[in-house]
Amino acid sequence: MDSSDALIARFLALHPKTIDLSLGRIQRLLGQLGHPERRLPPVMHVAGTNGKGSTIAFMRAILESAGLAVHVYTSPHLVRFHERIRLGRIGGGHYVTEDRLVEAFRRCEAVNAGAPITVFEITTAAALLIFAEEPADVLLLEVGLGGRFDATNVIDHPAASVIASIGLDHAEYLGTTLEGIAREKAGIFKRGCPAVIAPQDYRAADEVLRAEAERVGASPVLVGAQDFSVHEEGGRLVYQDEDGLLDLPLPRLVGRHQFINAGTAVAALRAAGFKGFEAAAFENGLRTAEWPGRLQRIVKGRLSEIAPKDCELWLDGGHNPDGGRVLAAAMAERGERSDAPLVIIAGMLGTKDSEAFFKNFSGLAREVIAVPIAGQIAARPAEEVAAIAASVGLTTRVQPSVASALASLHDYVWPHPPRVLICGSLYLAGEVLAANGTLPQ
Repeated sequence: MDSSDALIARFLALHPKTIDLSLGRIQRLLGQLGHPERRLPPVMHVAGTNGKGSTIAFMRAILESAGLAVHVYTSPHLVRFHERIRLGRIGGGHYVTEDRLVEAFRRCEAVNAGAPITVFEITTAAALLIFAEEPADVLLLEVGLGGRFDATNVIDHPAASVIASIGLDHAEYLGTTLEGIAREKAGIFKRGCPAVIAPQDYRAADEVLRAEAERVGASPVLVGAQDFSVHEEGGRLVYQDEDGLLDLPLPRLVGRHQFINAGTAVAALRAAGFKGFEAAAFENGLRTAEWPGRLQRIVKGRLSEIAPKDCELWLDGGHNPDGGRVLAAAMAERGERSDAPLVIIAGMLGTKDSEAFFKNFSGLAREVIAVPIAGQIAARPAEEVAAIAASVGLTTRVQPSVASALASLHDYVWPHPPRVLICGSLYLAGEVLAANGTLPQ
């Protein structure tokens, strides 16, 4: 019997391009499969450059705390493809099993009959097929890339369309302007369906998102800072909208940027009609939300044992300029609480703006240790990553792996145990979790 990996390898031969944004191919395949996208539970559709995964993590934790079964579709995965498809159960879900995934892949392959289709399209069709055949109360559906022509944009009437923070990324597919990127993301807005727009860092993106939501007739249109607000007060997170105020705990996910993601999650759920929850569901959701590889503290495992004693070890897949900005802000905030020197271990893809990413850490990081990303053809050589970091004034060196980089920290006498941030790519984050023996659950 074929494995899911073997089937994905076969899918690669069905289209000459890894990414080719279009809805025609997946709409054809879904039609041949009997339109599973029309038999789904209520869908929360989420797009954005940064923060969409965290927003989904908060929504899942809140919904599950309220006793609902929640399907979740996210991408990319960190270690195994199965992480992309979480099946909802009362009391908590689980990743799709290998047998169930293979069965859905084989059905899609048979129906597709060799027609051109991308891997993301055929695997998204398989995910929608599985979700349609497994009962749940809600489906949290993350856009893969962009929005307008993303394979997930086949939902005619979502419970809500949500846009997290917009920034510059994937310029080769979405363009080089914030306005153009925002317009592509706004393609998930649907007439008569709630549109929830997170507080934006860039006015240009915010204006396009509002205009597009109004143009298509999304209703209601909720805009962060205008229709809902969230802020820290007295060690608590205060959320407020026209339905009232929620006094909540600070989110479990680290970083002040998570306040906005948590607030957007609450706003989206309330806009979609999930207003009758006990306050405890929102409180417990913020306390328990998990999102591996995003400012994740590594406290046990093989790699943590290599690091110097009492070292703080953090892992984040952030890779674009805005991701670097929020990472640097989170590290700076922790630096205000202790004098631990910050060391960055980084690997990056050649498609990312590495210079803009590293500029955020100028004057903050003691050094950058550049490492390769195993098995990624598009990865920058470690020497190139080091040279880019050095060009913005950072002290750099190169190591052949994350493990050797951590081991090399023992060569120094530290005034305080260092704070180590491993970052620059979700591929690197997955490599680290696998090497550490702490796979996403």
